[in-house]
Amino acid sequence: MTDNALIEAARVSKAWPFQEAQKLLKRYPQGKPDGAPMVFESGYGPSGLPHIGTFQEVLRTTLVRRAYEALTGGAPTRLIAFSDDMDGLRKVPDNVPNADLLAANIGKPLSRIPDPFEKYESFAHHNNAMLREFLDRFGFDYEFVAASDRYNAGSFDSALARVLECNQAILDVMLPTLREERRRTYSPILPISPTTGVVLQVPVEVIDAASGMVRFTDSDGSVIEQSVFGGQAKLQWKVDWAMRWYALGVDYEMYGKDLTDSGTQSGKIIQILGGRRPEGLIYELFLDENGEKISKSKGNGLTIDQWLIYGTEESLGFYLFREPKSAKQLHIGVIPKAVDEYWQFYGNLPSQPLDKQLGNPVWHLLRANGDGEADGEVPPVTFALLLNLVGVLGAQATRDQVWSYLANYVADADPQAHPALDAMVTAALATNRDYIAPTLKRRSPDADEARALAVLDEELAGLGEDATAEELQNIVYEIGKDPHFKFESLRDWFKALYETLLGSPQGPRMGSFIALYGIAETRKLIAEALHETDVTNA
Repeated sequence: MTDNALIEAARVSKAWPFQEAQKLLKRYPQGKPDGAPMVFESGYGPSGLPHIGTFQEVLRTTLVRRAYEALTGGAPTRLIAFSDDMDGLRKVPDNVPNADLLAANIGKPLSRIPDPFEKYESFAHHNNAMLREFLDRFGFDYEFVAASDRYNAGSFDSALARVLECNQAILDVMLPTLREERRRTYSPILPISPTTGVVLQVPVEVIDAASGMVRFTDSDGSVIEQSVFGGQAKLQWKVDWAMRWYALGVDYEMYGKDLTDSGTQSGKIIQILGGRRPEGLIYELFLDENGEKISKSKGNGLTIDQWLIYGTEESLGFYLFREPKSAKQLHIGVIPKAVDEYWQFYGNLPSQPLDKQLGNPVWHLLRANGDGEADGEVPPVTFALLLNLVGVLGAQATRDQVWSYLANYVADADPQAHPALDAMVTAALATNRDYIAPTLKRRSPDADEARALAVLDEELAGLGEDATAEELQNIVYEIGKDPHFKFESLRDWFKALYETLLGSPQGPRMGSFIALYGIAETRKLIAEALHETDVTNA
């Protein structure tokens, strides 16, 4: 595949990363002046620990970045991971130690509050370190920028001066969006009290924009004249966002639907400052299994660590790739399908024509943090089938035990030879232990089901252990189609097998399961089911 072929195919691709990257081609049809890199940004508020929302935003932004590079044949790019650590602490998070320490510092910038974990110089430094470790874990290519570093070092001073020059124009944008009570205290500039160190929400009079001098009333009633430069102030959120775009020259940033209003106001403010609003995508938010918005305070979401316990890293990226403009449920139940669909798309990739490859999520995911290629080799057993196997084995099933059964199905059943399958085994065992085993309950077969099971047992008794999954599946099919057993459809027969043998309302291709579990072991399951009735194959 030549670069030209890729560029041509990418220009007409309907895959959403390419559609987003097209916005940047329209933004700079001739490329950025002087060969400057296209700047992508992903923002993060370090008032808490990194979470799955942080991951998805960096991943999705990276996918657009790589799509833009493909579209342009390798034009330079940058990805900035920005931490808004000058923000004042509003409340004490539930999941940190030394809550009293944080409570005593409410209102102060996150970068000037002691670390409750007692590891870093501030709470923000701790959370920033966790963020960087988090991003590095997944191999993201990014530049980390902390607001505190830029404010304190004076790197934002010229942009702050510009905000002061445009103070009234910014107020004209923001005041109509606020409640009457909020209007009385609103100021684009938030000075930091020289006495308490708290970020103040007070009216501010601009004295001299060039020198950064402002006048305000401190919390103790004293009137203060103070420069906003050198970390002595920060900006209101929407103004700060626009100033950041302006100062860093951001060309692209996506954000959640809940920030739609913020994006609109910040877009107006950056134009006032003399900059250009970034391109971007507004993505939908995650929902829990009941369709309710996920809330960190409610704890009704799914953490990234939980996903990686019950699923795989590849499946997480795959799930987050799909349909970013549609609300997505995020709970344990979505993981198994994501695991198997990832490998299905992975296996299809090498044989697809180029235009189909560019629409394949795996093509994008393999290039997110490298230049990976799919060889088309997929694990020989699906995750769904593994879940059925461990469900039958019970909550105490072990990795070695699962691999011993895999020897019935896989020629070289060795974890070292199949690392992807071994990762799935680990995830399946955890899922079974915590979610499947406690809920499985096999029911007794009715009379027709019992007669059909007895026939299946007879058929299996006449086979050797080397019978193929396809041969076994054909036997199951023929029994289900036999009118003697009065199944209205094959679906009813399969459901009976799942519920009486596996204890689940749904399951795998039974031929594959029997080949994996073994004919002798499957016959034991049938015997256990038939023991519940006095019915024979009469």
